[in-house]
Amino acid sequence: MNIIDNFLNRITMYRLVLYYLLVLLGAAGVFGLFGILPYSPADLLFSTLIILVSCWASNTLFSRIFGAVPNVESVYITGFILALIITPVGPTSVTGIGFLIFASVWAMASKYIFALGKKHIFNPAAFGVVLSALVIGQSATWWVAGNYALLPFVLLGGLLITRKIHRFDLVLSFSIVSLATIALTTSGTSPFTALLQTFSHSPFFFLALVMLTEPLTMPPIRLLRFIYGALVGLLFAPNIHLGSFYFSPELALLIGNVFAYAVSPKGRFMLTLLEKKEIAAGTYELIFSPDRPLAFRPGQYLEWTLAHSPSDARGNRRYFTIASSPTESTVRLGVRVYEPESTFKRALKDMKIGDVISVSSLAGDFTLPKKSRKKLVFIAGGIGVTPFRSMVQYLVDTKDTRPAVLLYSNKMASEIAYREVFDRAGQEIGLQTLYALTDEPSAVPGTYAGRLDATIIAKEIPDYKNCTFYISGPHGMVEAFKSTLIGMGVSRFNIKTDYFPGFA
Repeated sequence: MNIIDNFLNRITMYRLVLYYLLVLLGAAGVFGLFGILPYSPADLLFSTLIILVSCWASNTLFSRIFGAVPNVESVYITGFILALIITPVGPTSVTGIGFLIFASVWAMASKYIFALGKKHIFNPAAFGVVLSALVIGQSATWWVAGNYALLPFVLLGGLLITRKIHRFDLVLSFSIVSLATIALTTSGTSPFTALLQTFSHSPFFFLALVMLTEPLTMPPIRLLRFIYGALVGLLFAPNIHLGSFYFSPELALLIGNVFAYAVSPKGRFMLTLLEKKEIAAGTYELIFSPDRPLAFRPGQYLEWTLAHSPSDARGNRRYFTIASSPTESTVRLGVRVYEPESTFKRALKDMKIGDVISVSSLAGDFTLPKKSRKKLVFIAGGIGVTPFRSMVQYLVDTKDTRPAVLLYSNKMASEIAYREVFDRAGQEIGLQTLYALTDEPSAVPGTYAGRLDATIIAKEIPDYKNCTFYISGPHGMVEAFKSTLIGMGVSRFNIKTDYFPGFA
């Protein structure tokens, strides 16, 4: 598992999905070559190229018309998904080529024409094929899901994606409701046979693990994701219908997208840089003014899109926690820059006052409990302190004096960020803070020399079994502290860990 986790932590979610889809297409080409699949590698390659060119050209056109920042990765991802669910055709199939182009163009159009507040509502690939079925009578066959040879690739790669983005809750709710509905509504065959066919010859796995889990079109918090997954799962069942109208998998997903949009923060925000400063060694804070008020809960995150060229393999999108409190009028971003720095963070550092960055997809469950008076314990490692800056500033501004402790670990004293916020919170609301330094060569007043461990936690927080713990930092550190706390007898239900899609 360590090898898998290390791999997943070094790659962004979008790049993982892109590689996964490429592997599926490559495997399909090989199987087609040996007659295991009924599609020739030439037809598969031709169809994929037609789709990619159509997607790229239409996305470029729409982005210029609407003045949006294009994202090449998403274009390729949508194109590859279309290539995997629309039957491959050869150069002589005029109707087939027309279907490929029509679905591709409208998939891209859905991100611009059918968008509200600069945020698209629908899964692009699903929209493209649904509109094709309605307008030109051509439907997706989901051929990627109808062959035993490809099933292991679909399943294993899809599970890696779901593990990467920590959305097993969503997949679980979809699976439970869809399978239960299929078993209860089957006719002319046994429930066991119906479920077996669902696993082996339906889009079940590909839809659940790849398309349903797209971050931009899912709800922001866990409870709403459960409902979203259940809704799509119910409509996915083939015998669910309204009169003579039966739902297709892609239409079920689009209806779920409408629900997700209805319960999610609306639109895309444009942030204008007001100030930029280094707040600790290698850590920078950028302060932005939003184009309209941004409502969020302390500890939530955003997807940040910054156009820059050339960009490295990780692209021009990142997920970062909001460091500011909802009580502040500005939006703060705290980032740690490591060597060699990514092109994205270099572009962030190079932003000038007045430059604009685009943000969307507000989400996250790593938030303060609304009413509980149980003691809060924040454990932070390095730049993982940003959600706690948001939470603590919120507690200060709202004069919330619930008991809280911050255990903040860094290598050197120079790496401590937001110390003035935490020290002020100690004076105004009684926040207890322990700054732990692991590699500082000499003693620093007001800090602890050494690593945070079970002994220090028990010493600083004698009633730790009755506390709610929040852990944020590098993946390895988060998992280590989670194991430590469980080993100390802390309930898993009292441990919350920070996570957002694309973390790497």
